[in-house]
Amino acid sequence: MIPDGFGPASVTMTRDYLRWRDGQEELLYDSLQVGSIRTYASDSYITDSAAGGTALATGEKTYNGAISVDTSKRAVATLLEGAERRGMSTGLVVTSRLTHATPAVFSAHVPDRSQENRIARQQLSKGIDVMLGGGRRHFLHRSAEGSAREDSLDLLQVARDRGYEVAETAGELDQAEEGRLLGLFSPGHMAYEIDRSSTRQPSLAAMTETAIDRLSGSQDGYFLMVEGSRIDHAGHGNDAASHLRDILAFNKAVQSALQSARRDGNTLVVIVSDHETGGLTLGRNRGGDGIYSWNPEKLAGAEASSSAIADSVRSIRSTGASPAAKRERITGVLTRLTGIQDVSDEIVSNLMEVEGPYAVGKAVSPLVNRNALVGWTSHAHTAVDVNLYAYGPGANLFIGHHDNTAIAQKIARLMNVDLEAMTSDLRGRQRAR
Repeated sequence: MIPDGFGPASVTMTRDYLRWRDGQEELLYDSLQVGSIRTYASDSYITDSAAGGTALATGEKTYNGAISVDTSKRAVATLLEGAERRGMSTGLVVTSRLTHATPAVFSAHVPDRSQENRIARQQLSKGIDVMLGGGRRHFLHRSAEGSAREDSLDLLQVARDRGYEVAETAGELDQAEEGRLLGLFSPGHMAYEIDRSSTRQPSLAAMTETAIDRLSGSQDGYFLMVEGSRIDHAGHGNDAASHLRDILAFNKAVQSALQSARRDGNTLVVIVSDHETGGLTLGRNRGGDGIYSWNPEKLAGAEASSSAIADSVRSIRSTGASPAAKRERITGVLTRLTGIQDVSDEIVSNLMEVEGPYAVGKAVSPLVNRNALVGWTSHAHTAVDVNLYAYGPGANLFIGHHDNTAIAQKIARLMNVDLEAMTSDLRGRQRAR
């Protein structure tokens, strides 16, 4: 289970928020913390999700942008492929596009993470039993509205021909029959948890429960990767409220996984992020002075992500209203959707002028951050170590501080999978083509 972009400060943020809201003193996995990992890539102290994910999926260091290939761009075998060879059932559950970096590293081999159409094609060739997430645009025929494909493949039809039932809404997921299942619930990434109620998309917990129900009946066991993908995206946007809500959604998925593991007594659950995102800090200067406080309650009033608020701001700016009327309407939207009553003129003035696909959302985030006394150092990833949690048979092997490559190596050992031998076989088959 991978909470993408989830660093040590994210853990504290979530715990403090739940202490304020519910009087809860511990997270459900606090007692399962066994150590931490370092996350650097082969070409940078700061990893991206492709290199970080490749380490977790294959046990190999590689360069930023690589999808389960080594530094020479040669394929390296993944844990999911090892599970398939063992006869285990397999699954991927994410809130990003299924073709995005983390799910891709378990299910494809390409030299550049941007090759998502190629990744989608490879994913359907693996025999994965359950795949749930977003990214429908990479499976649609190029003639279909919203398709991102440039070839003549209709991968939805390919999926159906290979025995997959395709679900596109939460209702269709609930009604899906037994057999292979492909859920594509959004053209791109699935919605932030804070925005999900206005969609027909299932929650991460619901997708996780569906996958476990379908996979756990296998006599040979199962391998499932679950990613709380949009925790990372909110970190990139420095959107504290969305970051928190997606962590809470991930925690519900963890609860489902742990309940299942405790029932059967023979399932290992490993929880680890691929990196930290945003350089989150709890506490910041105000008026030039350090404040010994942060305010988790200020995150509770937010009702939409910064990106959703940005959409509303852009809509207001595109009207023919006067500048004064636009300012008034933008102020009202900010007050209503962030819960902050004293919206500064500085924030509104910036939102009247700023341009760019992500710049408007990034201009919204400081409003909540300043009131909550939350700080960020970056809109990118950082190099800090991240926490490692484990429960079940073999959990003791993860005690201590490790390189990120050790996670796949230890899981492979427990699964009795020889990743090096599989890599040799994989390259041999590729040369023979």
